[in-house]
Amino acid sequence: MANQKASVSQYIAIGFMLFALFFGAGNLIFPAQLGQQAGAEFWPAIIGFLVTGVGLPLLGVIAIGYSGSNNLQELSSRVHPVYGIFFTSLLYLTIGPFFAIPRTATVPYETSIAPLLGGMNPQFGLFLFSLVFFVLTLWLALNPNKIVDRIGKVLSPALVFLLLVLIVLALINPISSFSAPQGSYATGAFTTGFLEGYNTMDALASLVFAIIVIQAVKSLGIKSEKGILVATSKSGIVAAILLGVVYVGIAFMGGISVNEFGYFENGGPVLSSVTGYYLGAIGNAFLAIIMFLACLTTSTGLIASCAEYFNKLLPKFSYKTLVVFFTLISFIIANFGLTNIITFSIPVLMFLYPLTIVLMLLTFI
Repeated sequence: MANQKASVSQYIAIGFMLFALFFGAGNLIFPAQLGQQAGAEFWPAIIGFLVTGVGLPLLGVIAIGYSGSNNLQELSSRVHPVYGIFFTSLLYLTIGPFFAIPRTATVPYETSIAPLLGGMNPQFGLFLFSLVFFVLTLWLALNPNKIVDRIGKVLSPALVFLLLVLIVLALINPISSFSAPQGSYATGAFTTGFLEGYNTMDALASLVFAIIVIQAVKSLGIKSEKGILVATSKSGIVAAILLGVVYVGIAFMGGISVNEFGYFENGGPVLSSVTGYYLGAIGNAFLAIIMFLACLTTSTGLIASCAEYFNKLLPKFSYKTLVVFFTLISFIIANFGLTNIITFSIPVLMFLYPLTIVLMLLTFI
């Protein structure tokens, strides 16, 4: 008889895995920038950010568990079978090899690795870094049955530990006090933070990552719809709590950095400056480790998810073949640079986001 209840440690392990899959370099940058801009309006701004940056992804995970669907295409096909294929394929490609996966290599390189390379040609440096990055991604993604063990039990706790060390240092010895709120944060901090949470794009990814969670839950012997929903929800809550704590901590670091370092265009320099302030010469190396771990785990999850979906859609292509193909495509696109990737991909993401939110709501209705 199949078990219908997992242990607390199993919920935590799956929750850590989900947190690691969600948490990429963009999730480090956006709350840091929010902290800088919100200043004294920190709390209403970060609460707004948590609603969309944490609440919507959690809602997406629960929606998949609640729907009883085996995959996103099955769920979206309730609108229409053709729409189901179109929506699911476009979402996977957008948060996969066309944008999100290449970004997992370019963001850590441009924000933390490039400054360590001295006079090396930036394009050649990106080529070498992305080559190593995607070789490791390929190795992890080729054996998806080990995702919980390798990511949930090893890489994710290491990432959390590195982040918590930095956050604790900031709480114990703040660089300075909060400054005055800037721009729209001065008049509508909650609303601005709410909208800023969309930039994480985790609501899109939640409909994909939820399938990995459900597979992990089923591997524990939980087969009933109620059991899957409960286990998925509990694991999602673990991941949401971790995301929330880290977001608040990173935003706090951004808020206390302004008087010392001034305002930056994005959160990358914020993290570099704060890390260097507390850890001196090893600061950039410390940040590089955080960025690398965060992005490697996200990249692995996305590659595995994309390969699994298109293997079912196009069964003549094996999972391993698709993993290699998507990894290669991601490697090529990553070498066009972060700016070009963002420029061409944001309109597609903005098109998909409202469709995703509506699909979540329709699932419960």
